[in-house]
Amino acid sequence: MYRILIIEDDFSMAQVMKKHIESWGNEVKLIEDFQNVLHTFADFDPHMVLVDIMLPFFNGYHWCDEIRKISNVPVVFISSASDNMNIVMAMNMGGDDFIAKPVDLSVMMAKIQAILRRTYNMAGKVSVLEHRGAVLNLNDASMVYDGKKIELTKNEFRIMQTMLENKGKVVSRDTLMTKLWQMDCYVEENTLTVNVTRLRKKLENAGLKNFITTKIGSGYIVE
Repeated sequence: MYRILIIEDDFSMAQVMKKHIESWGNEVKLIEDFQNVLHTFADFDPHMVLVDIMLPFFNGYHWCDEIRKISNVPVVFISSASDNMNIVMAMNMGGDDFIAKPVDLSVMMAKIQAILRRTYNMAGKVSVLEHRGAVLNLNDASMVYDGKKIELTKNEFRIMQTMLENKGKVVSRDTLMTKLWQMDCYVEENTLTVNVTRLRKKLENAGLKNFITTKIGSGYIVE
């Protein structure tokens, strides 16, 4: 079963597409908040994105560009503006294919299956974690916020991954130390403090103030 995200403001058409794709055993999610697409993208972690060109607030080209900053997931454009210029622009913006409206459901499904088969027979899916607009890519250990990449050391990445996997919960210092110790050499408590301090500074420099909060006597929390 594959997860497919549909970014389409024509709700009736989106529901028809959703029902047809789900009939092939896939899970489908429709975007409802067209201002915060990346938040839904990160939470749903789709194998493929279907995106209309004309959307409220930001067009499909914008969202394809934003997704490409954090993921190589296949993106298929869907639009009634199916002239050559739009098709070329969609491909140049990082799209993998183009489906013209009115959508032929059989053609749509054939293209979806071909792209999924080609993509996931050759490589594993890209996983991401997101919070407050910051996106952590688990495949290449990169972090992106506001279109800019935040360079992380291996230990900073491990700390960030653990915090985001447990966002809203207090993560003890012992848990973080064990996380680092299991994957590397023994980590002293002072070393953890230094790593968290440096990570916080990088986040603050990128515009993410108070991203990691200290809970005295308990540990740290991302909330």
